[in-house]
Amino acid sequence: MKTRPRSRQQPRINVLTLGCSKNLVDSENLLTQLAGSGLVATHEAQGPAEVVVINTCGFIDRAKEESIQTILECIDEKNAGRIEKLFVTGCLSERYRDDLRAEMPEVDGFFGTHDLPDLLAALGADYKHELIGERRTTTDSHYAYLKIAEGCDRPCSFCAIPLMRGSHRSRSIESLQDEARFLVSRGATELMLIAQDLTYYGLDRYGKRRLAELLDALCEVEGLRWIRLHYAYPSGFPLEVIEVMARQPQICHYLDMPLQHAADAVLKRMRRGITRQKTLDLIAAIRERVPDIALRTTLLVGFPGETEADFDELLEFVEAVRFDRLGVFQYSHEEGTHAATLGDDVPPEVKQERADRLMALQQDISFDLNRRRIGTELTAVVDRREGRHWVGRTQYDSPEVDNEVLIDAAGQALVPGQYVQVAITDAAEYDLFGKFVRNT
Repeated sequence: MKTRPRSRQQPRINVLTLGCSKNLVDSENLLTQLAGSGLVATHEAQGPAEVVVINTCGFIDRAKEESIQTILECIDEKNAGRIEKLFVTGCLSERYRDDLRAEMPEVDGFFGTHDLPDLLAALGADYKHELIGERRTTTDSHYAYLKIAEGCDRPCSFCAIPLMRGSHRSRSIESLQDEARFLVSRGATELMLIAQDLTYYGLDRYGKRRLAELLDALCEVEGLRWIRLHYAYPSGFPLEVIEVMARQPQICHYLDMPLQHAADAVLKRMRRGITRQKTLDLIAAIRERVPDIALRTTLLVGFPGETEADFDELLEFVEAVRFDRLGVFQYSHEEGTHAATLGDDVPPEVKQERADRLMALQQDISFDLNRRRIGTELTAVVDRREGRHWVGRTQYDSPEVDNEVLIDAAGQALVPGQYVQVAITDAAEYDLFGKFVRNT
């Protein structure tokens, strides 16, 4: 086996992130701490690195498979002498540390979601409390994620997040306001608020839901133009949050609220604490207060016991509600969850067929909603240049997962992070096309 001669200089550390935006924030905090100790650290760099840290995801089977495959690829790199040290952290490592250690002895250390100080020590760095809230972002400089809480207290029968992330823990309003100011000082004008459950925010720390108060506090941050809400739980949803959205111009008319299903029998087995009718009532109340709100949801098909009638009810629900944005997952058993005690009785080919039918319906809905934008003007933030277009997003779209606005670049010298008014001239299923009107 070839070996790389050990460098006399500090080793270069490359951090690879898999999974959701919450994982990305964890990687950014790791990078910040490493830089604070004077170490050379990059995020998903293409060049050589003596040390690699893989921040894994363990949410569903596909995510686990991607994480394991990435680890195996890096083990091959280590065996070939191109990597000196390999460390694994994140959700998969939190949940299956002992199994992974036994199966992959080439990995130099496995660390869980709460082991940042130990991981830093293994990398030759010290954990610096004074760096909390000062985060080196890896996204485009004009936007960033702001994690307002960790963990989850919800009893959803299919979800292993509490097993990997622990119970819900809200951060203080003051610390979040300080971090928002820091991110804005580094160029961010748009913040995506994330947590496993935004709407639970404050119950553990303050004894009541305080997301609305947090939003008002963040709106005081000078230079912050857009605030976006991700991952709101429907049961017990605090409608005062929508009142703040209607009142504060900085808060995007956008809400990511994963609903998972609409058939009462399935919702009950999922332990979601809500019914189809209560969900419809909530959506109606939200749209009454903010009529132009873009609702994003995530649905789960193939849950144990889901019948064709249940799925038809879900299709009817989606057709009636007409979500602006929608994603679909196929159910997979998660060890340690209540649903894992149920029979996984929906065949894989049926799960795939149902997911395909649902997305085909959503594609038609999205195309129709987009065509209704033709002839209107929208404010968009510019993300990047691609060929003959500047690519931007409206307040109704989050980066990477939602629609984009393709702005004719002919004669337009725009820059990423610039906010512009766009006249919409055409539409596709998941994109709008337009022409620059003016800066905003």
